[in-house]
Amino acid sequence: MDLLDKKIMNLDVCRYLSLDEADRMIDLGFEEDIRTIFSYFKCQRQTLLFSATMPKKIQNFARSALVQPVTINVGRAGAANLDVIQEVEYVKQEAKVLYLLECLQKTPPPVLIFSEKKSEVDDIHEYLLLKGVQAVAIHGGKDQEDRQWAVREFKELRKDVLVATDIASKGLDFNNIQHIINYDMPNDIENYVHRIGRTGRCGKTGIATTFINKACEESVLRDLKALLMEAKQRVPPFLTAIDSLNDDLVDLGDDHGCAYCGGLGHRITDCPKLEAFQQKQAGTIGRKDYLASSAADW
Repeated sequence: MDLLDKKIMNLDVCRYLSLDEADRMIDLGFEEDIRTIFSYFKCQRQTLLFSATMPKKIQNFARSALVQPVTINVGRAGAANLDVIQEVEYVKQEAKVLYLLECLQKTPPPVLIFSEKKSEVDDIHEYLLLKGVQAVAIHGGKDQEDRQWAVREFKELRKDVLVATDIASKGLDFNNIQHIINYDMPNDIENYVHRIGRTGRCGKTGIATTFINKACEESVLRDLKALLMEAKQRVPPFLTAIDSLNDDLVDLGDDHGCAYCGGLGHRITDCPKLEAFQQKQAGTIGRKDYLASSAADW
């Protein structure tokens, strides 16, 4: 947009606009900027939005910003890839780093490990290096040059493991990822779907292992349980024991689950992500804020 403002480039003859990971762009508060870019088009255009999840906020944006939009679903929007074997394991917080080495033995490399916090990514990376694992790490606190080097080393298979925040859950394409390890459960089910979608691509199968414990939000675990049930994956005893009054939501067709975030384990009236968004909106009235309430790279 900076190039457009400075008139270094223009969109006078542009006919197509493609927005990848549209849900995250709206999540991060860039809706106004996207609409500003729309205003630079001089002629009729075709706009395409791509997203693995299709929560209510994206549907509303598409209806208001596009002309008679057509929705094309490959399966249910927000559903997990059926080519991914999902394994959920209960691991105590203090035992996770030790169990990580055992978990890496499940498949040959390359392996992608996700963690919520930048400091935790650095700790995991350092631990793996001490244990002789060929690993690299990326997060928003690293220099662009360091991130590009790490991604290149991992893509070219010179490193076996990439440790990352959710910065690597979207927009980066890695070939033949064998195994995804969620060192911790994301704060919302959308990020979980994006994370495990890094494997099982192009008709190949992959494994996604997720560590959970009592520190996880119960609302997210309910969504995870429902997602596993929908994909006909094994539901571990810890999740089975969660009192789910909403188990029947999985089989209610297009109107099932939460209309805001797409989670299957709750309705919109109980959506923690919507509640957090509303609280954030109330607290930021009068100032522009581009940080998402669910931003996981911190």
